[in-house]
Amino acid sequence: MNPSSSSSLQFQRSNPFLVKPHKSPPSNPLSIFSLLFFFSLFNLSLVSSNPSFESSYTRLCNHLVPAPTARSNAGTVPGVANELRFQSGYFAGGDRLFNRSDAWKHVSFRATSVRRSASDGVFELRGQMLLQLRGGSNSVQGRLLRFFPGLRVSHWKVSQMRVSLRGYWSQSSGNLCMFGTGSYGNMQNANVVVKLRYPRNLTIFDCLISGTLESFDDMDSLSYFEPISILALSQSSNYKFTMAGNEIENGCGGGSDGENLSVRNLSQGACTAFLGHTDRFELEYGSHCGNVSCNPLGGDVERLPDFMLFHGTRCAERRKVQLLLGFPGSTYRDFLFPFYPNATLVSEGVWDEKENRLCAVGCRILNFMGSGVSPRVGDCSVKLNLRFPAVLSLRNRSTGLGQIWSDKVVGESGYFGKVGFQGSVKVSRSLHGFQYKYTEIDRVRKYCAEMMNARGGRGIMLPNGYSSDMAFDILVTNSKGQVAKGYASPLFVGDQNYDGWLYGLPSVSMTGKPGLHGIQSGSYSNFLNVSYTMSFNPPPDFNFGNGISSTEVQIGAEGIYYRNAGVLCMLGCRHLRSTDKMAIKNQSLDCEIMVNIQFPPLNAKRGESIKGTIKSTRQKSDPYYFDPLQLSSYSIYTSQADAFIWRMDFEIIMVLISNTLTCVFVGSQLLHVKKNPDVLPYISVVMLAVITLGHMIPLILNFEALFMAKHSMQNVFIGTGGWLEVNEVIVRMVTMVAFLLELRLVQLTWSSRQGEESQSGLWASEKKVLCMTLPLYIGGGLFALFVHIWRNSHRKRYKPLQLSGHKYRFPRSHFPRPPPLWEDLKSYAGLLLDGFLLPQILFNIIFNSEWKSLTAFFYVGATIVRMFPHAYDLYRAHSSGWYLDLSYIYANHGMDFYSTAWDIIIPIFGILFALLVYFQQRFGSRCILPKKFRESSSYEKVPVIGNDDL
Repeated sequence: MNPSSSSSLQFQRSNPFLVKPHKSPPSNPLSIFSLLFFFSLFNLSLVSSNPSFESSYTRLCNHLVPAPTARSNAGTVPGVANELRFQSGYFAGGDRLFNRSDAWKHVSFRATSVRRSASDGVFELRGQMLLQLRGGSNSVQGRLLRFFPGLRVSHWKVSQMRVSLRGYWSQSSGNLCMFGTGSYGNMQNANVVVKLRYPRNLTIFDCLISGTLESFDDMDSLSYFEPISILALSQSSNYKFTMAGNEIENGCGGGSDGENLSVRNLSQGACTAFLGHTDRFELEYGSHCGNVSCNPLGGDVERLPDFMLFHGTRCAERRKVQLLLGFPGSTYRDFLFPFYPNATLVSEGVWDEKENRLCAVGCRILNFMGSGVSPRVGDCSVKLNLRFPAVLSLRNRSTGLGQIWSDKVVGESGYFGKVGFQGSVKVSRSLHGFQYKYTEIDRVRKYCAEMMNARGGRGIMLPNGYSSDMAFDILVTNSKGQVAKGYASPLFVGDQNYDGWLYGLPSVSMTGKPGLHGIQSGSYSNFLNVSYTMSFNPPPDFNFGNGISSTEVQIGAEGIYYRNAGVLCMLGCRHLRSTDKMAIKNQSLDCEIMVNIQFPPLNAKRGESIKGTIKSTRQKSDPYYFDPLQLSSYSIYTSQADAFIWRMDFEIIMVLISNTLTCVFVGSQLLHVKKNPDVLPYISVVMLAVITLGHMIPLILNFEALFMAKHSMQNVFIGTGGWLEVNEVIVRMVTMVAFLLELRLVQLTWSSRQGEESQSGLWASEKKVLCMTLPLYIGGGLFALFVHIWRNSHRKRYKPLQLSGHKYRFPRSHFPRPPPLWEDLKSYAGLLLDGFLLPQILFNIIFNSEWKSLTAFFYVGATIVRMFPHAYDLYRAHSSGWYLDLSYIYANHGMDFYSTAWDIIIPIFGILFALLVYFQQRFGSRCILPKKFRESSSYEKVPVIGNDDL
């Protein structure tokens, strides 16, 4: 397969196979039956019945996989599709499209349909290929995520090209050739051909899928791009292990210290521990690396990798595994394994059941992008072992330890010295038998004796040590007010491994009564031994003692949790990391750190949150001493999150009820004017315009909710499967119904005033109403604009927060941004809608109307609908904690004025306006005015003089 061959392939744009549009099926049932019958016959016909596909395939692919003369009727073959698919792939080239150097390249392929052909071992395929550029992390997270611990959702700027393909694969030769169309960004319907070679005798030395993706458009076309080389790992089940087991006989790098964990009791043995997930291990370079190379990627590479990715791809006999070992750059943060040929080793290993460790050999990928030479796996000189320590402690937290080295001679090409690695395997929850040895509990009791004597109040609900509330996000603030964000989570609670995903455990009541889930508090000890893992990322200028760089800070801690007072007191150790990678293995620990944390009650008052300190017990003259750090959290408890979600559901229902009632009330007014058409001219058009605009503005601002899903971070957290999005669409639909009903009422009122000269007085009164209300509305809007400008001009860069008697400044990014001007104007528009009856009151006074133009069901009901959100907001503000103020759905602060004062003033004026309309329609339009202003200006009826009176 020569990439240069694509230059001789010219595509005919008149090809109907690639550009023929899909036609809508006929609506006649007989026609539909005929169409289905036709397709059934088509599936049994010869491939030559589609001459456009045959001619294109012959020109593009026939030299690789000759097209069969007929098609079999044996149906689809799903097993072959699994053999051909791949996920861990890499591509290079196509610079016209994929020219970003800061992105990771990933390619995958799946066959969507596989059918047998008349030729033995040749299959007709339909499939899709996806090429992605992944990178450039977007660090913006949703507002809600800051309040819920443990949720890690990273956003990546992903550019991708999707290709739909059709062609053939030969099982005997392993060649695949397909062509079709692809789209990338604004480039649509690029014509491409994919040529791949699949390995036939699948072993570690022949396990790579290689090929090209080429454009056969004209070179001067906008959709043309340079050939792309593809490399992937075969996922076929016909793999034969050839090297696994050889390393056990050679000693696998010597013995190991301490007891190792066995995998014999796991459901699938070693396959459970290694298959299907990716683990990250930090590399530890010894001092000997200063004399010899310790780079696993080879001596010709200048950089030393910071970490190694460990990805299990296949497993057999409960012991033998195939692995991919990746060494990406330090900036890699994606969840997909980076299959880079120059930074990836293909490995085979076997679990040594005697020593309880994995012994493996790694091979390099050779000749990728080589001229005329197919990529292959070779140079299997890399050795590896990995074990799971059975006993963890404060100074040894890694659930996975191992070494990687080369068995070549010093000075030989590809040689590197022994490098250690350690990390936590993701499958550790499935590994049974981990134990934790508490070594510093006596010191903790000495330092924390006073805190352990604290007593909690009666009736206080505090988090249970085994619950998910013990894990939380943290803000670490130094004496200069600089803030670092991080996370804290238990490792062990007592003798049990902590599982943060368990949300069903009880919290403790000081009264001795059952907790949240009916378990007595006496069934747990008041004092629990706990071990924690804490990490935070300080900014570059973060002042935190000596001997530490600006990279991630990790603190392991163990101590005692006093449940009755919600006090956690621990002794911690931090790694004194060095920027010199040669000294990382010999780095020391600073275990002179005390961590104190106070958990607030579950029924805490408004504004309470987790607080604590991180202190150094060293002397100030010690180079590793640091000033006390203040610790706080913006996380909330599980019960609070449940209450928050319940309130969101409740508010959504309230919105639906309010909008439905609005439709009912407007519909009642339409029925009123239908029964009494004479009252139509006496309804204020200004009032109707205010109501209609009040529903039209939200529809315009949120119209996209009707047609596209808004995948917010809020929905990601709640995990409702689009529940909020569906309800948002329903709310908009009901709002649109109300808007259309109001628009109909405006049209009827407007039409009733046309064509009669006697109605000129009505228009004159309407103009006076407009002249009186418009300056009021404009003046209020200007005042709202002035308040918005004044408030933003006085907003500081950092917001002070009171913590333990000191003021610390938190960056603006920790708090919601000030609302934009348009949000304030929407809020003011909501205030005008609250007073929608004001124009009708003025119109009645000016025109001195004697008609009951508005039905009480309409104006009283609409007033109640506008009043209820303020009553609800007032109730919520005085009855719920701070965690219930994270979002607003029913009482939306972006759509109206909401505060304690406004929640009282607006309902009072709403009730007053409704009463005024009632009195006007019962006792006369000017009954609310003093007697001297009640003079009638209405037209008197003059008797008509007829001929009989003359």
